[in-house]
Amino acid sequence: MAEFKDISPNAPAGAKLGNWLHNRFPTAFDAYRVHMSEYYAPKNFNFWYIFGSLALLVLVIQIVTGIFLVMHYKPDATQAFASVEYIMRDVPWGWLIRYMHSTGASAFFVVVYLHMFRGLLYGSYRKPRELVWIFGCAIFLCLMAEAFMGYLLPWGQMSYWGAQVIVNLFSAIPFIGPDLALLIRGDYVVSDATLNRFFSFHVIAVPLVLLGLVVAHLLALHDVGSNNPDGIEIKANKDAQGRPLDGIPFHPYYTVHDIFAVVMFLIVFTAVIFFAPEMGGYFLEYNNFIPADPLKTPNHIAPVWYFTPFYSMLRAITSEMMYALIACVVGAAVFGVWKTRMASVAKIAVVVAAVIACAMMLSIDAKFWGVVVMGGAVIILFFLPWLDKSPVKSIRYRPSWHKYLYGVFVVVFVVLAYLGVQPPSPIGERVSQVGTLFYFGFFLLMPWWTRLGEFKPVPERVTFAAH
Repeated sequence: MAEFKDISPNAPAGAKLGNWLHNRFPTAFDAYRVHMSEYYAPKNFNFWYIFGSLALLVLVIQIVTGIFLVMHYKPDATQAFASVEYIMRDVPWGWLIRYMHSTGASAFFVVVYLHMFRGLLYGSYRKPRELVWIFGCAIFLCLMAEAFMGYLLPWGQMSYWGAQVIVNLFSAIPFIGPDLALLIRGDYVVSDATLNRFFSFHVIAVPLVLLGLVVAHLLALHDVGSNNPDGIEIKANKDAQGRPLDGIPFHPYYTVHDIFAVVMFLIVFTAVIFFAPEMGGYFLEYNNFIPADPLKTPNHIAPVWYFTPFYSMLRAITSEMMYALIACVVGAAVFGVWKTRMASVAKIAVVVAAVIACAMMLSIDAKFWGVVVMGGAVIILFFLPWLDKSPVKSIRYRPSWHKYLYGVFVVVFVVLAYLGVQPPSPIGERVSQVGTLFYFGFFLLMPWWTRLGEFKPVPERVTFAAH
C-alpha cells in the first residue's frame, strides 16, 4: 500500500480533492501522467495527425448514439423497419440520434482512411511500430464487420439484398462455403435469424473486440512513441533529464491542438446532419427507405460507399480476368527464376508454386477468386511493414516520383470506389480490372520499387518552424 501524501490544511478545496483522490486511486493519476502530461510527442506534428483523435471522437459518438437507438429498436424482421421509422418520427429527437449514427458511420471511415493514408505517407508502419500498424489494420477490419452488420439492421430493401449478396459470396469458398454461409445467416436465406445474429454482433460482440483493439493500439503506440512527418526517432536525442529534445508533452499542447480540430470537424459533421444526412443517397440509400421485400430484387445492388473500392475489385474478377492473372503469375515466376539470384532449390519451389497456383486458378470458379481478391485487398495491408524496403520512412525524403505514385494510388482507389456504386458496364469492368491490378501491384512490388530512385538525406533532428 502506497503512503498517503499530506496536504496543507490551507490548500484550496480543489487541491484537497485531488490529493484525496490521488491517495486512493493513484493508478488513474499514473495513467494520466504516462499517457498525457509526460507522454512526449514530436513537436512537428501537422494536419495529418488530427485524424487519430477524430477517430476516437467518432467512436464515442457511435457508442453513445447506438445506446439510445437500441432503447427503441426492435430486432425482429416484422418490426425492425417500423421501429426505425418510429425512432425517426415519434421518438423525441430520434431523427437526430439516427442521423448522427448513420452520418457517424461514414465519418468514421473518412477519418480512418485519412489516418491510414497518413501512416502510408510517413512510414508509420515501419520499425519499431509494426505492432501499432497491425492493431490498426485489425481495427479497420473490425470496423468493416461492424458496419456491415449494422447495415442490415434497418431492414430496408437495399440492406436486405446487400446482405443477401455479400453472405452468398462465402458460399463460393470450396468445401466449407455453403456451410459457412448457412452459419452466418442462421438460415437458408437472410431472415429473422440473420437479423438477430447481426444485431447481437453489432451491439455486443464486435464493439467489445473493437474497444480492446483500440486500447491495444494506443498502448502499443505510447510504448514505442509516435512517428512524425520526418520519420525520425525523437528518442534518439534526449536532454539531461531523459526527455526528447524534439518532443513536447501531449497535454496541454496537443490536446489544445486537437480540440481545435474537433470543433472544425463537428461544424462539418453537424452541417451534414442538418442539411444533407442522406448525402445524395451515399450515406443512406434511397432504397433503404423502402421495407425489405424478399420477393423483389432491386435493379442495382451496391454496398455503402466505404465498401465500394473492395466491391469493385470483387466484380473485376471475371473468367477473362483470370487468364490475365495467370499470365501475371507465369510472368512473375519467369522473372523470379531468370532475373534473380536464388538458389536452385528456391527456383524449383517458385516454379512448383506457380504451377499449383495456375492449376487452382483454372479449376476454381472466378467467383471464389473474386472473394479472395476482395479479402486480400484488406489482408495485404497487414504485411506493409515488411513489404516496404525503402531506406527512409517519410515521403519527404523519397524520390519525387514516389509522391506521384502515391497520388495515382489515391486516384485509383477513389475511381474504384466510384465504380463500385455504379451499375456494371463493360467500360467500368475494364477500368476496375486495371485498378485492381494497380492496387495489388502497388503493394506486391513494394520490395522492388521502394528501393529505386535518389533519396534525400534525412536530418538528425526533426524539422520544425516555430509559429
